[in-house]
Amino acid sequence: MTHSDPVDRHSTRTLLILALAALAYALAQTTVVPAIPELMRGLHTDQTGVTWTLTAYLVAAAVFTPLLGRLGDMYGKRRMLVVALVAFCVGSIIAAASTDLWLVVAGRVVQGVGGGIFPLCFAIIRDEFPREKVSRGIGLLSAIAGIGGGLGLVLGGLLVDYASYRWIFWIGALMGALGAAAAQLFVPESPIRTPARLDVRGAVVLAVGLTLPLVAIANASSVGWSSPRTLLLIALGLLVLAGWVAMERRTPQPLVAISTLARPPVLMTNIATLLVGFGMFGSFILIPTLAEAPTSTGYGFGYDATQAGLLLLPGSIAMLLLGPMSGVIGSRVGNKVPLAVGGAVTACGLALLAVAHSTPTEVLLFALLMSAGIGLAFAAMPNLILEAVPANQTGEATGFNALVRSVGSSLGSQVSATVLAAGAKGVPTSAGFTHAFAVSAVVTGFAGVVATLIPRVKGRTTSGTLGDVGAAAPLGEPALSGEEF
Repeated sequence: MTHSDPVDRHSTRTLLILALAALAYALAQTTVVPAIPELMRGLHTDQTGVTWTLTAYLVAAAVFTPLLGRLGDMYGKRRMLVVALVAFCVGSIIAAASTDLWLVVAGRVVQGVGGGIFPLCFAIIRDEFPREKVSRGIGLLSAIAGIGGGLGLVLGGLLVDYASYRWIFWIGALMGALGAAAAQLFVPESPIRTPARLDVRGAVVLAVGLTLPLVAIANASSVGWSSPRTLLLIALGLLVLAGWVAMERRTPQPLVAISTLARPPVLMTNIATLLVGFGMFGSFILIPTLAEAPTSTGYGFGYDATQAGLLLLPGSIAMLLLGPMSGVIGSRVGNKVPLAVGGAVTACGLALLAVAHSTPTEVLLFALLMSAGIGLAFAAMPNLILEAVPANQTGEATGFNALVRSVGSSLGSQVSATVLAAGAKGVPTSAGFTHAFAVSAVVTGFAGVVATLIPRVKGRTTSGTLGDVGAAAPLGEPALSGEEF
């Protein structure tokens, strides 16, 4: 037995535990989508009320993602991962056991603390894994972000059709509990810490700045994008966020280092992340809606929730395969290549869906192509972030990247819903699906263009991956400074 065998076994075990944690969070993003009609009936509310079960989760995740990433850098990534999973479990139990709308919403807020799972998992991989396994491991977990979204629709459909929406939350609670126990027992604690004071003021201001526009976006399809309420909330949110940036620049130990976010590789990767997230979640809304529409509409397939979700299953499998492959490609030619190619392939799949979505075969094949692109792109994003920041900023940088993806997801789903609602009397038309798919295609096409402009971090080898960082400490502090860009 070689010296590396125990290390390989430990890293494989850790990766499986982190994958379980990431899958629990990813599933929760979309499993409730097929359950919306049943939630309305079970909670005795309307479309506007049940929307809060989605909005509350998204807003909480957006706020806690960078916060837990920062806490992980300060107090230990494994420790905060367990905290995030326990909170996710508790929130799931609250939502599953409640019959009151606002208690379910409260449960979804607590569930949203799990938004820190992904950046904490990325940081643990960077700190603990052998160099040659880092890119591939991050690629797999990144692919799970997309896989979970697609599988969530399938699982949610099955539970709605054959059980109860409550099982959506009970399954989440079980996965969260198992993930927390396994992480506590078998995942080693990261040796890399960043002693600092927690920027509570920055966290509160960021929460307000994110909440206002996200609430506006989540309700825009019902009240209108041009309504005074929507425009006012978005404007106020942007104003608060601008103030937050100015405040963080003057804070000695900020929640997020603005100078790091402003680095061209980080900034442009985040922009591409926003655009790809837009296209992915737009499709998660459009494809099930199209498939479940009655055949009498002239374009719908008359599927139930399970059948509609199954249209995305082949694409989820493609993401699972292409996520690690993206890491391998990135380690050889640079991570911006799979991001650029992934953006272009995603845009191609969405464009084909725009012009041909009249049969289940067309939708399945073009959704598969789209998902293949998403698998390549999603895996490259955190690798690009990690290779551009020092190890002691891993949590906050990848946390902010996950936050940006959440914002893009919210934009994509709500813009798609608004385009569909623009039909006569708010009823979707075939032309509405064409326009909505086309918008998503254009947006993700821009993501591919932005990716080609991401500059390579100086001092790295041509591979551009963490596994090839020079002779520095073991995945410790890369020799980076703000002057290298």
